[in-house]
Amino acid sequence: MLKAEIYITLKETVVDPQGKTLKHALEAIGYKGLEEVRMGKLVVLKLDYQDKKKLAGDIEGMCKKLLANPIIENYSYKIKKV
Repeated sequence: MLKAEIYITLKETVVDPQGKTLKHALEAIGYKGLEEVRMGKLVVLKLDYQDKKKLAGDIEGMCKKLLANPIIENYSYKIKKV
């Protein structure tokens, strides 16, 4: 059994309104010194795979076809044994 953690974030050139809202909220409750806040997504998959290379290829396909929008988002992932 393997576990994949997929991190999806907006590209640096894309405005992040959710991150800006969170930054303002954090500053409003007293947290100072925040230069920038950007939000992202974490997708965790537990899979019945034995081959990490096969899983990596499948994760690439999942991200390109469904999980991430390649026009505005970047993604990275880690594969671990469970």
